Amino acid sequence: MGKTKRTYQEINEKIARKEAVVMTAEEVIALKDEQGIEEATRMVDVVTTGTFGPMCSSGAFFNLGHSDPPIKMQKVWLNDVMAYGGLAAVDIYLGATQSAESEKNNYGGAHVIEEFIKGHKIKMKALSTGTDCYPAREVEALISKDTVNQAFMVNPRNACQNYNVAVNQSNKKIYTYMGTLLPDLGNAAYSTSGQLSPLLKDPDLRTIGVGTRIFIGGTEGYVIWEGTQCYPQSIPVPGQETVSRQGATLAVIGDLKKMSPDFLQAAYFTGYGVSLYVGIGIPIPVLDEDILRAASVKDEEIFTEVFDYSCPHPDKPSLGWVNYAQLRSGQIELKGNKVLTSSLSSYAKAREIAQSLKEKVQEGLFFIQEPVQFFSAQQKLKRLKSIRIY
Repeated sequence: MGKTKRTYQEINEKIARKEAVVMTAEEVIALKDEQGIEEATRMVDVVTTGTFGPMCSSGAFFNLGHSDPPIKMQKVWLNDVMAYGGLAAVDIYLGATQSAESEKNNYGGAHVIEEFIKGHKIKMKALSTGTDCYPAREVEALISKDTVNQAFMVNPRNACQNYNVAVNQSNKKIYTYMGTLLPDLGNAAYSTSGQLSPLLKDPDLRTIGVGTRIFIGGTEGYVIWEGTQCYPQSIPVPGQETVSRQGATLAVIGDLKKMSPDFLQAAYFTGYGVSLYVGIGIPIPVLDEDILRAASVKDEEIFTEVFDYSCPHPDKPSLGWVNYAQLRSGQIELKGNKVLTSSLSSYAKAREIAQSLKEKVQEGLFFIQEPVQFFSAQQKLKRLKSIRIY
């Protein structure tokens, strides 16, 4: 018997007949260990993945509809959180991390987005200098997902492939987007779902590109481009016969009105600010053995680097490498010390997303979309560009 090869069409035909064999990324690990790569590839059509963590580079477009008399919205606030109005008259974009302008500094765009999908009424205020065709200069109203024309999430950078571990070697507590870091290596924070993480289960992006259908926030969505700061790399792990895959990100889109607060939740990080937890799942079609091999790697085979966040520069000092089995055990060893670990992302939610996506594919409700354009996953050894300060 030759090696298994499949096409997207063959897989989707099986999904339509409700005959596709679908496994989560956790389940396929056990199958591969039991049956081997060749047999596991023959048995499985689709592997589902999931991640649920803070994704600051997120937000939503709204079309609010016209008032009477109409207004060209130039400055807009939703629940006292400023949105961007430099578009058409009543199109706006609300960023997840934008903070409210009131004294309520632990509230921001992410909270507005969560309240919106829960069906709450949102207070909108808009200002304008006025024009002949848009004479109104100020409008206040209550909006909701039942009153706006469109509301769709467009996130420039989500589902980071493999984020680093953050620690603090200084003698004082620091507050970061990785949470509160205790002094003298008092804790270690990480934020990747490891063996469930979508871009770690297809590290070469062979099945993920522009047009890929995904699970986002509880509904269907799509990959629309490579994410910002997308620099896929394969970095040799010192002392290990493996590489660390990292740097890939996705820009994604989905209908905000159909999303669920179970998979889209606001958060506030003390001393840092507001963020948005986004649930993303990606189905990986098992086209051949290489895809199954990548989709079945386990936590102890996936490594990430530890950095000292007390250094306020882009190039932070490295303290070595750890794998996700070590991180999920609750402690790692750094410089001879046992350091407690904590995850900003929810592994339980990632598992729930992978399972939900599995069920939708099995029931013939979610088909696999072949990308219309692929991303380059070749090593890019150049550094990310940063601002030059003069």
